[in-house]
Amino acid sequence: MESYTIIGGNQLQGAVRVSGSKNAALALMAGALLIEGEVVLHNTPRIGDVFTMVALLEGLGVRARWDGNSLYLDTRTLLHAEPAAELVNRMRASFYVFGPLLARLGYARMPHPGGCQIGTRPVNFHINGLRALGATIQQENGTYIAHALGLTGARIYLDMPSAGATQQLMTAAVYASGLTIIENAAVEPEVVSLAEFLNAAGARIEGAGTSTLYIHGVPHLRRYVEFTVIPDRLEAGTFALAAAITRGAVELHGVMPEHLHALLAKLTEAGVEVREGENTLFVRATQRPKPLDIRTMPYPGFPTDLQQPMCSLLTLADGASRVLETIYENRTQHVPELQRMGADIVAEGRTIIIRGVERLKGARVRATDLRGGAALVVAALAAHGETIVDEIEHIDRGYEQLETKLQSLGAQIQRVQPYAVVAPTEEASVVS
Repeated sequence: MESYTIIGGNQLQGAVRVSGSKNAALALMAGALLIEGEVVLHNTPRIGDVFTMVALLEGLGVRARWDGNSLYLDTRTLLHAEPAAELVNRMRASFYVFGPLLARLGYARMPHPGGCQIGTRPVNFHINGLRALGATIQQENGTYIAHALGLTGARIYLDMPSAGATQQLMTAAVYASGLTIIENAAVEPEVVSLAEFLNAAGARIEGAGTSTLYIHGVPHLRRYVEFTVIPDRLEAGTFALAAAITRGAVELHGVMPEHLHALLAKLTEAGVEVREGENTLFVRATQRPKPLDIRTMPYPGFPTDLQQPMCSLLTLADGASRVLETIYENRTQHVPELQRMGADIVAEGRTIIIRGVERLKGARVRATDLRGGAALVVAALAAHGETIVDEIEHIDRGYEQLETKLQSLGAQIQRVQPYAVVAPTEEASVVS
């Protein structure tokens, strides 16, 4: 497995362009299964999770090809509705294809999804919602088997504003007869983006970006759709935190600052200079950050996906900080890794207590999940000496050319290949 070697201490300086959103792209790719034709997704990030979704779609019969960061999907060749279990087990977002497959083909067989081990992420909201639309769903040996002669609109209330469940049910309801109302729906930008994509294809979805969605069923969608993936707010947030922790000055291009207001408010509270442009964001820090109290919440609250990188920044704060993780009960695996780097940080259940230190030190650490790995990279950029981050395949799932972008800002970071074990040749094994 590959690693990052990082020599910390350099202030990040310059400008960098943010890639397309991982979470938005995955939802759009799943939604594309509703369309019997061709879908073109521009600004698609070439990252591990997207490659996994491409492989999953190809396994279903979809033809995919790349042209730079434009992804072309020919969904006319969709053959069946049984995604490969090995691919579904890699990534939770693979479950998003369940509803579209069921809506288009009337049948789907879906293994339970995998993904980062950051806590319990049940799919009961998805299953209950699909049943409300008229699907018959049984579970056999960890696989969900669904049938529907035709979906029917329904009123669905989500106990939590789950982005995944909202996206799943919104796509399934596109072909449901009548009106579907989803209450307590998620309002994330990725949900809004999916609704805009489906509407561009001929769907009739109202209320995206509010807590109540109205989906008027349609009999078919257009056969050609071209759409641009929104910028990745989580990548942008990671770079903003990297600029702050190194006391650098970085301008992010191709961003939507309005998607980051919770983070930007906290950075400003910490004493970091933040300037928003139309599609740019400038971040500069000149001193240790002030301590903060953070509570993760569904959007538009502070994002759970930036909790771990924010913890890295707060390890160097001038005082004690408190971070409460309300979304995932096990999103604290970065804590012992940061301790290896000299951070005074402890986890007590879902609460993380951080007492800022003046300096972190380089160490060998392990990326246990996607955002936890990003947190270790952020910390390593400011640490004294060399840090080795192992198991960076987790990071590759969600960040496009991370080391290249950081290098362009002045970071000393290198991707290190694992040592190859070379078997001796027959001639070399003979002792003369």
